Amino acid sequence: MDNLNRKEVERIFSSAPFIADLGLEPTSIESGECRSRLVLANRHLQQDGFVHFGVQATVADHTAGAAGASVAGPRQIVLTSDFSLKLLRSAKGTHLECIASVLKAGSSLTVVESEVYCGTVGDMRLVSKATVTLAVVSPRP
Repeated sequence: MDNLNRKEVERIFSSAPFIADLGLEPTSIESGECRSRLVLANRHLQQDGFVHFGVQATVADHTAGAAGASVAGPRQIVLTSDFSLKLLRSAKGTHLECIASVLKAGSSLTVVESEVYCGTVGDMRLVSKATVTLAVVSPRP
């Protein structure tokens, strides 16, 4: 991955106020793949103490966007155009980890798969899986 794409992926995490408020941070950036981590707090849970669907969806979506941005062209950005998340089991633990991998990079659409894991160090389990379609666009000047 060239330097421009790395800077764009880093910008995606550092410049999104909602993501900063959530606490999501990148842990690895490669061409076509991004990994992220969220240390869980009470505000990330639903009423029964499990990680909220919305938190898992945001982690999966944002990490997928970063993976897609890693392979986008110069001066292009990616925007989610379609999103599907499957919850596989209840999520409880100290943190979430997400691995997003580009399945197909295109000139107008890129498809990414995100896997969200939850648990404790040494005991992480796959809790949800998303398929994200990203529109690749060149912003107006």
